[in-house]
Amino acid sequence: MTHRLTTVFFGTHEFAVTILDALNRASFVTVAHVITQPDRPVGRKRILHPSPVKVYAKNHDLNILQPDTLKKFTFVEKDIDLVIVAQYGNIIPESLLYFPKHNTLNVHTSLLPKYRGASPIQHSIMDGNVTTGTTIMCMDKGLDTGPILAQKAVAIDPDDTYVTLSNTLADVSAELLLHTIPPYVAGTLAPVPQDSSKATLCKQLTRENGKVNWLNTAEQIYNQYRGLTPWPGIWTTWNDTRIKLITVKPDHATLPLAPGTVHIKDGILYIACKEGSLTISSLQPEGKAVMTTHAFLQGNQNIDKTQFL
Repeated sequence: MTHRLTTVFFGTHEFAVTILDALNRASFVTVAHVITQPDRPVGRKRILHPSPVKVYAKNHDLNILQPDTLKKFTFVEKDIDLVIVAQYGNIIPESLLYFPKHNTLNVHTSLLPKYRGASPIQHSIMDGNVTTGTTIMCMDKGLDTGPILAQKAVAIDPDDTYVTLSNTLADVSAELLLHTIPPYVAGTLAPVPQDSSKATLCKQLTRENGKVNWLNTAEQIYNQYRGLTPWPGIWTTWNDTRIKLITVKPDHATLPLAPGTVHIKDGILYIACKEGSLTISSLQPEGKAVMTTHAFLQGNQNIDKTQFL
């Protein structure tokens, strides 16, 4: 490339930090601004915490902008070459998408058009897929509907959680983005429209997505656990109390018990499923700290053969 590209980066979460770091280290890119979401209150004391992207940008002396809304936001500079978006978390107005000389690229963590939307990594795991991937796409006004520049498949390991798979996808995505930008800007890499007839959509997750249905198989529930770890996690109820299941593993042995029934054997807590069972190593009753199953059983010796709902 004959000159460094003046770029603006939109991102918020840990995944986005890896993408921003790659751009910041690239010899052909100058990151003019980092736009991230406002600091959010965390914990019972509602103390404001910066996003991971803000922390990175501050540590690397990058210019940080945190607009409450993008509805009236404009770029001061008129010579921005490219905007890069990675897990920003808010809709970017069409007026901003086409402002840069080479428009706006998005890093999306699925093999589009599959899993358009807010939670592709989680849903790939929850659906029991063994392969996912990443896509570098040109953004348009639709939800992940823009044409595709590059894609790369990534294997999902049997015990991958959202965190481990996200980390893998971040590294792969960063490398793919840096290989994609030069030919795209040079005009030698043409965007390819998506086949919308093959599109699937995944919505924003809520805590209710973590409610366990014990009529599912142990494998299905384990996939739910992997996809929703660490947030919102999976949970069930016992004696009208919500219990978050912190560490679980599937067991292929099907218990001769109704789904959701607890079985204690040799100090191990099993929960019967439609097929197979789950072993629980640690959990968190509502309003209490995370505890080992051993500690939980010491205070709840009457739990055997009762039912989780």
